[in-house]
Amino acid sequence: MQVTTPNIKPHYADFRSVARALTIVENDLQNADELLKELSFTKNAPVIGITGPPGAGKSTLVNALISGLLSTGNKIAVLAIDPTSPFNFGSLLGDRIRMAPHFNHPDVFIRSLATRGSLGGLSAKAIEMTDVLRAAGFDYILVETVGVGQSEIEIAGLADITLLVLVPESGDEIQNIKSGLMEIADAFIVNKSDRPDADLFVNNLKKIQNKENQLPVFKTVASKSEGIDEVINFIHSKSQVKSSRKELLLSEKAYQIIRQKRMAGIDKKKLQQAIAKALIKPGFNLYEFVDGYVSD
Repeated sequence: MQVTTPNIKPHYADFRSVARALTIVENDLQNADELLKELSFTKNAPVIGITGPPGAGKSTLVNALISGLLSTGNKIAVLAIDPTSPFNFGSLLGDRIRMAPHFNHPDVFIRSLATRGSLGGLSAKAIEMTDVLRAAGFDYILVETVGVGQSEIEIAGLADITLLVLVPESGDEIQNIKSGLMEIADAFIVNKSDRPDADLFVNNLKKIQNKENQLPVFKTVASKSEGIDEVINFIHSKSQVKSSRKELLLSEKAYQIIRQKRMAGIDKKKLQQAIAKALIKPGFNLYEFVDGYVSD
Protein backbone atom coordinates (compact mmCIF):
# COMPACT_ATOMS: atom_id res chain seq x y z
CA MET A 1 0.00 0.00 0.00
CA GLN A 2 1.35 3.42 -0.94
CA VAL A 3 1.94 5.78 1.96
CA THR A 4 0.99 9.39 1.34
CA THR A 5 2.39 12.35 3.18
CA PRO A 6 -0.19 14.26 5.26
CA ASN A 7 -1.15 17.64 3.88
CA ILE A 8 0.99 19.55 6.36
CA LYS A 9 3.10 22.41 5.12
CA PRO A 10 4.49 24.17 8.18
CA HIS A 11 4.43 27.95 7.81
CA TYR A 12 4.99 30.63 10.42
CA ALA A 13 1.69 32.30 9.45
CA ASP A 14 -0.13 29.18 10.64
CA PHE A 15 1.26 28.08 14.00
CA ARG A 16 -1.14 25.13 14.11
CA SER A 17 0.44 23.59 11.03
CA VAL A 18 3.91 24.17 12.50
CA ALA A 19 2.92 22.61 15.83
CA ARG A 20 1.27 19.64 14.13
CA ALA A 21 4.31 18.97 11.94
CA LEU A 22 6.59 19.16 14.98
CA THR A 23 4.39 16.72 16.90
CA ILE A 24 4.44 14.22 14.03
CA VAL A 25 8.24 14.39 13.82
CA GLU A 26 8.89 14.42 17.58
CA ASN A 27 6.74 11.35 18.23
CA ASP A 28 7.60 9.42 15.07
CA LEU A 29 3.97 9.33 14.02
CA GLN A 30 2.84 7.94 10.70
CA ASN A 31 4.45 9.63 7.69
CA ALA A 32 7.07 11.46 9.79
CA ASP A 33 9.87 10.30 7.48
CA GLU A 34 7.96 11.40 4.38
CA LEU A 35 7.27 14.81 5.92
CA LEU A 36 11.00 15.33 6.61
CA LYS A 37 12.03 14.21 3.14
CA GLU A 38 9.65 16.71 1.52
CA LEU A 39 10.82 19.73 3.52
CA SER A 40 11.92 22.63 1.34
CA PHE A 41 13.90 25.63 2.55
CA THR A 42 13.01 28.97 0.98
CA LYS A 43 14.97 31.03 3.51
CA ASN A 44 18.50 30.62 4.79
CA ALA A 45 17.42 31.15 8.39
CA PRO A 46 20.38 30.98 10.81
CA VAL A 47 20.06 28.59 13.75
CA ILE A 48 21.45 30.22 16.89
CA GLY A 49 22.45 27.84 19.66
CA ILE A 50 22.47 29.29 23.17
CA THR A 51 24.26 27.10 25.66
CA GLY A 52 25.97 27.30 29.02
CA PRO A 53 25.76 26.12 32.64
CA PRO A 54 22.52 26.17 34.67
CA GLY A 55 21.73 29.54 36.22
CA ALA A 56 23.60 31.58 33.60
CA GLY A 57 20.37 33.25 32.49
CA LYS A 58 19.99 31.59 29.10
CA SER A 59 16.18 31.85 29.03
CA THR A 60 16.32 35.51 30.08
CA LEU A 61 18.87 36.16 27.36
CA VAL A 62 16.66 34.42 24.78
CA ASN A 63 13.76 36.59 25.93
CA ALA A 64 15.83 39.74 25.41
CA LEU A 65 17.11 38.55 22.01
CA ILE A 66 13.54 37.89 20.86
CA SER A 67 12.59 41.47 21.72
CA GLY A 68 15.56 42.85 19.82
CA LEU A 69 15.01 40.71 16.74
CA LEU A 70 11.28 41.48 16.66
CA SER A 71 12.02 45.21 16.56
CA THR A 72 13.31 44.82 13.00
CA GLY A 73 10.27 42.88 11.79
CA ASN A 74 11.60 39.32 12.03
CA LYS A 75 9.69 36.08 12.59
CA ILE A 76 11.26 34.10 15.43
CA ALA A 77 11.07 30.43 16.39
CA VAL A 78 12.42 29.10 19.68
CA LEU A 79 13.18 25.48 20.53
CA ALA A 80 13.80 25.23 24.28
CA ILE A 81 15.34 21.94 25.37
CA ASP A 82 14.77 20.67 28.92
CA PRO A 83 16.55 17.77 30.62
CA THR A 84 14.78 14.43 30.93
CA SER A 85 14.92 12.78 34.35
CA PRO A 86 16.94 9.54 34.23
CA PHE A 87 14.67 8.15 36.96
CA ASN A 88 11.08 8.86 35.95
CA PHE A 89 11.82 9.90 32.32
CA GLY A 90 9.79 13.07 32.80
CA SER A 91 10.66 16.64 31.88
CA LEU A 92 9.38 19.96 33.21
CA LEU A 93 9.35 21.80 29.85
CA GLY A 94 9.01 25.10 31.69
CA ASP A 95 11.01 27.47 29.50
CA ARG A 96 7.86 28.95 28.00
CA ILE A 97 6.94 30.28 31.44
CA ARG A 98 10.15 32.33 31.52
CA MET A 99 9.41 33.59 27.99
CA ALA A 100 5.87 34.64 28.89
CA PRO A 101 6.17 38.19 27.45
CA HIS A 102 6.40 36.71 23.94
CA PHE A 103 4.31 33.58 24.32
CA ASN A 104 1.26 34.99 22.49
CA HIS A 105 3.12 37.22 20.06
CA PRO A 106 1.94 36.55 16.47
CA ASP A 107 5.53 36.51 15.15
CA VAL A 108 7.02 34.24 17.83
CA PHE A 109 6.67 30.46 17.99
CA ILE A 110 7.99 28.69 21.11
CA ARG A 111 8.26 24.93 21.49
CA SER A 112 9.76 22.90 24.35
CA LEU A 113 11.51 19.58 23.86
CA ALA A 114 12.88 16.98 26.27
CA THR A 115 16.45 15.72 25.82
CA ARG A 116 15.17 12.12 25.95
CA GLY A 117 18.33 10.87 27.60
CA SER A 118 20.81 12.54 25.30
CA LEU A 119 23.87 13.36 27.41
CA GLY A 120 24.86 16.30 25.24
CA GLY A 121 21.60 18.13 25.79
CA LEU A 122 20.36 17.31 22.30
CA SER A 123 18.46 14.47 20.76
CA ALA A 124 18.27 13.66 17.06
CA LYS A 125 14.69 14.89 17.32
CA ALA A 126 16.02 18.38 18.05
CA ILE A 127 17.82 18.33 14.69
CA GLU A 128 14.73 17.17 12.82
CA MET A 129 12.44 19.65 14.59
CA THR A 130 14.84 22.50 13.89
CA ASP A 131 14.69 21.64 10.19
CA VAL A 132 10.87 21.72 10.35
CA LEU A 133 11.13 25.26 11.79
CA ARG A 134 13.63 26.25 9.08
CA ALA A 135 11.25 25.00 6.40
CA ALA A 136 8.39 26.99 7.96
CA GLY A 137 10.03 30.25 6.86
CA PHE A 138 11.08 31.84 10.13
CA ASP A 139 13.85 34.43 9.94
CA TYR A 140 15.75 33.27 13.03
CA ILE A 141 15.64 30.05 15.02
CA LEU A 142 16.91 30.11 18.61
CA VAL A 143 17.79 26.81 20.27
CA GLU A 144 18.33 26.95 24.03
CA THR A 145 20.06 23.83 25.32
CA VAL A 146 20.20 22.39 28.80
CA GLY A 147 23.43 23.26 30.62
CA VAL A 148 25.34 20.02 31.06
CA GLY A 149 28.95 21.08 30.68
CA GLN A 150 31.47 19.97 28.09
CA SER A 151 29.26 17.33 26.51
CA GLU A 152 27.21 20.18 25.11
CA ILE A 153 29.61 20.28 22.17
CA GLU A 154 26.80 18.43 20.34
CA ILE A 155 25.30 21.86 19.71
CA ALA A 156 28.04 22.27 17.07
CA GLY A 157 26.14 19.75 14.97
CA LEU A 158 22.98 21.84 15.02
CA ALA A 159 23.66 25.57 15.23
CA ASP A 160 25.11 27.92 12.62
CA ILE A 161 26.04 30.33 15.43
CA THR A 162 26.79 29.14 18.97
CA LEU A 163 26.67 31.55 21.92
CA LEU A 164 28.19 30.33 25.18
CA VAL A 165 26.54 32.06 28.15
CA LEU A 166 28.54 32.40 31.36
CA VAL A 167 28.38 34.45 34.56
CA PRO A 168 31.21 36.18 36.46
CA GLU A 169 31.18 33.38 39.06
CA SER A 170 32.20 30.90 36.36
CA GLY A 171 35.85 31.81 36.91
CA ASP A 172 36.75 28.45 38.44
CA GLU A 173 35.43 26.68 35.35
CA ILE A 174 37.75 28.37 32.85
CA GLN A 175 39.94 25.30 32.35
CA ASN A 176 36.87 23.19 31.53
CA ILE A 177 35.71 25.88 29.14
CA LYS A 178 39.11 25.96 27.47
CA SER A 179 39.28 22.20 26.98
CA GLY A 180 35.79 21.73 25.60
CA LEU A 181 33.24 24.37 24.81
CA MET A 182 35.75 26.90 23.49
CA GLU A 183 36.10 24.74 20.40
CA ILE A 184 32.47 25.18 19.39
CA ALA A 185 31.59 28.69 20.60
CA ASP A 186 31.38 31.60 18.17
CA ALA A 187 31.12 34.15 20.97
CA PHE A 188 31.07 34.36 24.75
CA ILE A 189 28.23 36.11 26.57
CA VAL A 190 29.09 37.14 30.12
CA ASN A 191 25.60 37.62 31.50
CA LYS A 192 24.73 39.28 34.82
CA SER A 193 27.78 41.45 34.20
CA ASP A 194 26.63 43.98 36.80
CA ARG A 195 27.94 41.56 39.43
CA PRO A 196 31.37 41.98 41.06
CA ASP A 197 34.47 40.79 39.16
CA ALA A 198 32.69 40.78 35.80
CA ASP A 199 35.47 42.79 34.15
CA LEU A 200 38.13 40.50 35.62
CA PHE A 201 36.33 37.45 34.27
CA VAL A 202 36.00 39.02 30.81
CA ASN A 203 39.74 39.77 30.76
CA ASN A 204 40.54 36.19 31.80
CA LEU A 205 38.35 34.87 28.99
CA LYS A 206 40.29 36.95 26.51
CA LYS A 207 43.67 35.90 27.91
CA ILE A 208 43.09 32.15 27.62
CA GLN A 209 42.12 32.40 23.95
CA ASN A 210 44.36 31.86 20.97
CA LYS A 211 45.54 35.33 19.92
CA GLU A 212 45.20 34.41 16.25
CA ASN A 213 41.54 33.45 16.64
CA GLN A 214 40.04 35.63 19.34
CA LEU A 215 36.34 35.11 19.92
CA PRO A 216 34.26 38.17 20.85
CA VAL A 217 33.21 38.53 24.47
CA PHE A 218 29.99 40.43 25.18
CA LYS A 219 28.86 41.74 28.55
CA THR A 220 25.10 41.64 29.11
CA VAL A 221 22.52 42.10 31.80
CA ALA A 222 19.70 40.28 30.04
CA SER A 223 17.10 41.07 32.72
CA LYS A 224 17.59 44.78 31.90
CA SER A 225 18.24 44.28 28.15
CA GLU A 226 21.72 45.74 28.55
CA GLY A 227 24.29 44.74 25.94
CA ILE A 228 21.69 42.93 23.81
CA ASP A 229 22.07 45.23 20.78
CA GLU A 230 25.75 44.31 20.47
CA VAL A 231 24.90 40.58 20.52
CA ILE A 232 22.20 41.05 17.87
CA ASN A 233 24.61 43.01 15.66
CA PHE A 234 27.07 40.13 15.96
CA ILE A 235 24.36 37.62 15.00
CA HIS A 236 23.44 39.74 11.95
CA SER A 237 27.04 40.05 10.78
CA LYS A 238 27.90 36.41 11.47
CA SER A 239 24.84 35.12 9.63
CA GLN A 240 25.91 37.00 6.49
CA VAL A 241 29.24 35.15 6.33
CA LYS A 242 29.30 31.76 4.62
CA SER A 243 30.02 29.13 7.26
CA SER A 244 33.26 27.20 6.88
CA ARG A 245 31.77 24.44 9.05
CA LYS A 246 29.00 23.34 6.70
CA GLU A 247 30.46 19.87 6.16
CA LEU A 248 31.00 19.47 9.92
CA LEU A 249 27.46 20.60 10.68
CA LEU A 250 25.89 18.24 8.18
CA SER A 251 28.06 15.27 9.18
CA GLU A 252 27.21 15.80 12.86
CA LYS A 253 23.51 16.02 11.99
CA ALA A 254 23.74 12.86 9.92
CA TYR A 255 25.59 11.05 12.73
CA GLN A 256 22.92 11.91 15.31
CA ILE A 257 20.07 10.88 13.00
CA ILE A 258 21.77 7.60 12.04
CA ARG A 259 22.45 6.83 15.71
CA GLN A 260 18.83 7.48 16.57
CA LYS A 261 17.58 5.17 13.84
CA ARG A 262 19.92 2.36 14.90
CA MET A 263 18.87 2.75 18.55
CA ALA A 264 15.17 2.98 17.71
CA GLY A 265 14.45 -0.49 19.12
CA ILE A 266 15.93 0.28 22.55
CA ASP A 267 13.28 1.43 25.03
CA LYS A 268 14.91 2.81 28.21
CA LYS A 269 11.94 1.94 30.40
CA LYS A 270 11.95 -1.65 29.18
CA LEU A 271 15.73 -1.75 29.57
CA GLN A 272 15.41 -0.68 33.20
CA GLN A 273 12.75 -3.33 33.81
CA ALA A 274 14.94 -6.00 32.22
CA ILE A 275 17.88 -5.03 34.42
CA ALA A 276 15.64 -5.13 37.50
CA LYS A 277 14.72 -8.75 36.69
CA ALA A 278 18.33 -9.68 35.90
CA LEU A 279 19.57 -8.27 39.21
CA ILE A 280 17.45 -10.80 41.10
CA LYS A 281 19.67 -13.60 39.86
CA PRO A 282 23.06 -14.03 41.60
CA GLY A 283 26.25 -13.22 39.74
CA PHE A 284 24.84 -10.40 37.61
CA ASN A 285 27.36 -9.23 35.00
CA LEU A 286 26.55 -6.05 33.10
CA TYR A 287 28.51 -7.02 30.00
CA GLU A 288 26.89 -10.43 29.72
CA PHE A 289 23.51 -8.76 30.16
CA VAL A 290 24.19 -6.19 27.43
CA ASP A 291 25.45 -8.86 25.02
CA GLY A 292 22.31 -10.93 25.56
CA TYR A 293 20.00 -7.93 25.41
CA VAL A 294 21.45 -6.74 22.09
CA SER A 295 21.37 -10.27 20.65
CA ASP A 296 17.68 -10.63 21.53
